[in-house]
Amino acid sequence: MKNTNQIVQALLGVAVLILFYLHFSGKSTQSSIESSVAVPTGNFKVAYFEGDSLQNQFEYYKEVQFELQTKANENQRQIGQMRTILTNKYQELQKLSQMLSQTEMAGKQQEFLQQEKAFQGKEKMLADEFQEEQVKKLQDVKKKIEDFLKAYNQQKGYSLILNNYPDLIYYKDPAYDITADLVQGLNNMYKKK
Repeated sequence: MKNTNQIVQALLGVAVLILFYLHFSGKSTQSSIESSVAVPTGNFKVAYFEGDSLQNQFEYYKEVQFELQTKANENQRQIGQMRTILTNKYQELQKLSQMLSQTEMAGKQQEFLQQEKAFQGKEKMLADEFQEEQVKKLQDVKKKIEDFLKAYNQQKGYSLILNNYPDLIYYKDPAYDITADLVQGLNNMYKKK
């Protein structure tokens, strides 16, 4: 979950750095950009929101995090049970090794290896399903935020709205912090549904 957020935030950071570089770089680069891209003139307004505050205060986001944590805990419980069963079978096999013939022991070992392989397959399946569900739910949260920001920005007229991520933005004026508006608007929208 954090990795997805960090990747998105890193991409936004790179985009901002490119924009600043292009804006402040020499005249020759700027002229080549002007010829290929029509840049709107006028007031360029930037706003930001605190991503960690949004995670802690947006009710839908908190619900999604709770659901994902519950699912992760259930997966760990299932894996733990399977691991315990497998460990017990291994210990049983060790005890029987003295009493069984080589043929019987080879059959028991083969059976144990099949159970171990089934365990690993189940573990991978649970991890893959969880990751898929996590990505889907986090994309849904991101979509809700994007949709809200589109509607919000129709009145505000910002050119750029950034998610503040530590070490990505070095200076921020609190006057352009729209976190409170974003949290309130998203929670109101979520309550309606």
